[in-house]
Parts: sequence; structure tokens; C-alpha cells
Amino acid sequence: MNFWDRLSKPILALAPLADVTDSAFRRLIAKYSKVPGGIPYVTWTEFVSADGLVRAPEEGRKKLMKGFEYSQSERPIVAQLFSGRPEMMEEAAKLVESLGFDGLDINMGCPDRSIEKSGAGAALIKNPKLAREIIRAAKRGAPSLPVSVKTRLGYNKDELEAWLPELLAEEPAVITVHARTRKEMSLVPARWERVKRAVEIRDKFGSKTLVLGNGDVPDPETGLALCEETGADGAMLGRAIFGTPNLFAHSAELAYGQERIDVRKTLEILLEHTKLFDELLGDTKNFAIMKKHFKAYVASFPGSSELRSKLMETVEASEVETIILSFLNK
Repeated sequence: MNFWDRLSKPILALAPLADVTDSAFRRLIAKYSKVPGGIPYVTWTEFVSADGLVRAPEEGRKKLMKGFEYSQSERPIVAQLFSGRPEMMEEAAKLVESLGFDGLDINMGCPDRSIEKSGAGAALIKNPKLAREIIRAAKRGAPSLPVSVKTRLGYNKDELEAWLPELLAEEPAVITVHARTRKEMSLVPARWERVKRAVEIRDKFGSKTLVLGNGDVPDPETGLALCEETGADGAMLGRAIFGTPNLFAHSAELAYGQERIDVRKTLEILLEHTKLFDELLGDTKNFAIMKKHFKAYVASFPGSSELRSKLMETVEASEVETIILSFLNK
């Protein structure tokens, strides 16, 4: 059953960010955002290689499967795959369906060169025929799941008018439009007027596909306002989640952003996040990944600069705990 049909609009979604929205952080986000009065949102996993899931030896496949570990608190949750080979996408989609995910998303926007070399990610924008084959393969592999696509306005230039109809022809449940081209990366402001144009193209096409906008959404309030302005069915938030696991909370205790959480609580959450990362991913991911989170959590309060410097030197969770507790005890 298509879970998207049961959601009230506009829909908010947590973007898939490599080495950010991993199982540890998603679980923490669910704890602090899915509270009474909180805004419902859809969760995406980090992207995972369909080719790797199918072809990697057991040890490599085991590591990739870590990307698909999730808790029930994260629902509705969508698994994201990337591939440039339909046969691999079909096999990996079968696995996603068997794991009980609510949906399957295909990455057609990642600018990473190693991924593009395999014909996946943003490279698919240059190959609409293959992109459509990939969508059909995902649907064959996971017939009970709604299949969606996350993409960009174009590759070297904005070619939304030509690119979007190719995707709509395959009737995906959702298309998330990152309102920049691959060439622009995230170096220019997102052009939400092009999300509005995507909605117009969808409507002219007579399609039932939902259109979500992505890019430069600092908080849920802005996302909802942009949906109102453009007619988009929803908005996806990405970088806004850094240091803000309560992003989708809406209550007196946990409001949008970090400003209403005091320093003590922020550091306690940082420590909780670190311990979860160690517990769930310590055997497969480099601890240095946590340091991008330290920069976000530890900012703009007395002593933050010195504390951040100490945390950036750590190599394991126990060191972080010692430093944080020492700071709090002062």
C-alpha cells in the first residue's frame, strides 16, 4: 500500500545525507522530534549501493546492510538506493521490500564522481532512457512498495522541462527536486521557483506523482511556507538537521532549532549521540564521522571554542564522555 497517500500535506521529509543521517542519528532524531505536538515527517536512509548489496562479498555486504538498519520509531522510512544497472536495482529492491521499509527511493542527483562513473546518481540525468529503466527495475523488484526519485534540475544546465517528463512517464510515487543543477552543487541559492515549475509540469502532464522541493530549507516553518508558495506537496530538510535532532519537534520544550535547548541539554544529547554511534556503527564506521556533528552541537556558548577543540582530538566515545562530563561539572 502506498503510504504517501495516507499523509496529510504538505509533507516534510528528512533528507538522506551520507555519513550524517545514519542509523544512530536517525534514532536520536526520532526520539527528540517525534514528540507530542511534533510535526510528522518521512525519514530517508543514507544512500546504499544496489550493486554492492548484490555483488559484494559477505563482509562488504554486511557493512552495507548497516545503512539499512532502522528502528520502528523512524517510520515512515524510505530506503534509498543508487545504481546505473537495472538488474542490480531490481535485485536490491527485492531486499529492500523484504526488510519491511515503507518505500524505496532512487538517487538520481548525487554528484560524487565515483558514483557517476558507474552511471548512477546525477549521471542518470544525462541518460533518461537508462533512468527510466532503473525506475521500472525498482518497481519489478519491490512491487508492494511506492518507488520515488530524488534528483536535480539538470546536469550542467537547468533542463527541468525535458528531464522531469521522462521521470513522470514512469509514474513514480514521489519526485524530490533539489532546486539546483549538478554543476551548481550547493554553491548557489536553491531556486524554489523551479520547484513551482515542476509542479506545473506535473499538473500539465496529468500525473499523480507528488513533488517535494529540496534546498536551503532552514526549518520546518520555512518548508511549509515554501510549499504554500510553490504548490509543492512537501519539502525536504537536509543540512538544517546538523546539531538539531529536535528539528521536527513543535512544543514548548522542544521548539524548532537549537535555541530553546540549553547548553547542558545540548551536550547531553551530543554525548547520547556519540554513544549511539559507537553502539550501532562503531565496528563499521570511522569515529571521525562524529566530528562533523561536534562542530554543530558545540557552538556559540561560553567555552564552546575550547570544548570543540578538545572534542576534535578524540578518537573514541569514552574520551568524549570524559570531556563532556568535565565541562558540565564546572
